[in-house]
Amino acid sequence: MKKINLLIITALSVFLYNCSETKDLFSIATKDLKQVYKPTETVNLSIENVENAKIDSVIYFSNDIKLGKSTENAVFNLKLEKLQFGIQDIKAIVHSEGEKTECVTSFELVSNITPKLYETKDYTILNTYNHDANAYTQGLEFYNGILFEGTGQNGESTLRKTDYKSGNVSKSVPLSPDYFGEGITVFNDKIYQLTWKNKVGFIYNAATLEQEKTFDYFSDIEGWGLTHNDKHLIMSDGTNKIYFLNPETQKMERFINVYSDTNAITELNELEWIDGKIWANIYLKDVIVIINPENGAVESAIDFSDLKTKNKKALTEGDEVLNGIAYNPSTKTVFITGKNWDKMFEIKMKKISN
Repeated sequence: MKKINLLIITALSVFLYNCSETKDLFSIATKDLKQVYKPTETVNLSIENVENAKIDSVIYFSNDIKLGKSTENAVFNLKLEKLQFGIQDIKAIVHSEGEKTECVTSFELVSNITPKLYETKDYTILNTYNHDANAYTQGLEFYNGILFEGTGQNGESTLRKTDYKSGNVSKSVPLSPDYFGEGITVFNDKIYQLTWKNKVGFIYNAATLEQEKTFDYFSDIEGWGLTHNDKHLIMSDGTNKIYFLNPETQKMERFINVYSDTNAITELNELEWIDGKIWANIYLKDVIVIINPENGAVESAIDFSDLKTKNKKALTEGDEVLNGIAYNPSTKTVFITGKNWDKMFEIKMKKISN
């Protein structure tokens, strides 16, 4: 489990900033502030007033969202439980004798949940199936008993239907060489497929694989992983962010920042929605993390490094990495593979507790 601990514990460097340097009359008091907080804590904010000038009021903001107001220089008790994980850029606007002074500081809010760590002994490999060793797996999902797979690489990207028991591809649709295929998901009889850097996605008929539409990304981001719940498409972009999109418009309705109890978890890749949680590959890691979709807290991390050794072909460190998670609702089992792996594994966890 040493690899997982290194992943979860690697801390980010965060520094406290301070204030408007125009007059140096006011600044946010940082003597008792920490660099990292958890949602169960409270931050006591006040203003350093070096010349004892009269302060009428102070209005506090976090990431430009108003938190509240204190009269004179009363301590403002900021409860963190409702703030989103991540860097909190705190701004104070000090009203004094008809003038306003803006002061800033910053700290990081992490999860208060220590992820549970699961090893090889905590899951059972029920079956091992053949997998196309030429498939650079980017997305994997069951729909009506059929396994759909999206593959990547320019000039090699496809959307395909697969007989998971034999590994045979029953139908494959190539993407234009200009596109590097990424994650897929199937929602309301439509297949959605991302591309990596083109900032465009495709919508197909799930029965025929006929492409019906394209859509532009809602922002200047990359496309990595894709899944869905009963309301949203759920998308990753290689950062620690996960976006919840309206399936009809493909516009973002909300996002979460994914955190452990020490740091942001970045390079989130292939996604799968399983029993109300988001399972996510982490690029170049043999670990899958299980994420609370409401707040982004990493609740569990599973070490699947043993699966790599069960492939017949020799796998390289850089490209042929763990990637591909598909939940089969009919068997209630999870299927896992990797980029250019020659095997796919049907596994069942012996225990997953929250």
